[in-house]
Amino acid sequence: MVMKVYGAVLSTATMRVFATLYEKDLKFEFIPIDMPAGEHKKEHFLAVNPFGQIPAFKDGDLKLFESRAISQYIAHVHADEGSPLVCEGKPMATVGVWLDVEAHQFEPLALKLRRELLYKPRSGMATDAAVVEETEAKLAKVLDVYEARLSQSKYLGCDCFTLADLHHLPAMTSLMGTPVKKLFDARPKVSAWLADISARPAWAKVLAMRNQQ
Repeated sequence: MVMKVYGAVLSTATMRVFATLYEKDLKFEFIPIDMPAGEHKKEHFLAVNPFGQIPAFKDGDLKLFESRAISQYIAHVHADEGSPLVCEGKPMATVGVWLDVEAHQFEPLALKLRRELLYKPRSGMATDAAVVEETEAKLAKVLDVYEARLSQSKYLGCDCFTLADLHHLPAMTSLMGTPVKKLFDARPKVSAWLADISARPAWAKVLAMRNQQ
């Protein structure tokens, strides 16, 4: 039975799931959810994700939501297919640390910056320059920690590409079209890491889906 992904191609959370599936060379069915029409709040969708948020995921009788949980399920269940994405033993503990860093240190700041620099302008709203300045300063400190880590290891979790790296791709890619890019460019190790993971064939497939919209 083919796995099903319910979401939107412009959603960074949905893109995270796509990237994991493409890294694993797995077949899946994409079921677009019409967010403006409120489809994510309809009964048929709530049966998969009771919080009414995208993405949602089905693998046979299994129903999952939360993109990071979905990606970890895919990576562990299909560990022997495609790119590894996870590892065994002590190295996985370090990967787990950086998975949490992405979710709790990086993503909240990246989301705030995307809201101010991307979402507000598209909606005809004014960007709050003070919020941008404050959030950029906080993100700079986070990226300083990344720079130090990437001076010790090729990737965040270990010396191979894992979910800890993959989970960053959607948000970082969207920020590259904003002035926030300068924060990444100013840190050689972070900049090289971003260029490396952004060039992966699986991510190119995700971007191709996005660009078709």
